[in-house]
Amino acid sequence: MGILKLLDKNIERWALLVFYTMLVITMVVEVFRREIFAYSSIWGEEIVRFSFIYLVWIGASAAVKDRAHIRIDVLFHYLSNRGKIILYIFGDLIMLVVAIFAFYYSFEFSWESTSVTDGLRLDKSWFSMAVPIGFALMLFRLLQSLYNDFGDLFAGREVYQGEKMFD
Repeated sequence: MGILKLLDKNIERWALLVFYTMLVITMVVEVFRREIFAYSSIWGEEIVRFSFIYLVWIGASAAVKDRAHIRIDVLFHYLSNRGKIILYIFGDLIMLVVAIFAFYYSFEFSWESTSVTDGLRLDKSWFSMAVPIGFALMLFRLLQSLYNDFGDLFAGREVYQGEKMFD
């Protein structure tokens, strides 16, 4: 498996693992520091907060990739495969338009910050960039989804519907 295929398959998972691990370890250390030493740090709280923000936006991209966003799919049970594909394409096109606007305005907003964080003393734009990074990943995954759906539509293949949580 090539490196690009491996990245395509797992990039969100690896990023989520890094941020989640960072969040949990920092939170555990801060709880021990607070309970045992009656002392906590500003930087620990900031790491947890900003890790969580990145988790949310990268997780949103992973959900687009796996078609795991919450949706009411009762209509899909009554449609043919072609109807399902068309409905998925319609939904992805609407989401693509929203993501383009959200990416543009969030990117513009992210670089306007000139302040630094209180504890880490890092430029806040590094942390507000989680939103445009998340939307950029979502745009990439939406374009992949549209490409696959149009391919399924023209080839007559079964559409990828994601994993089912309940059946």
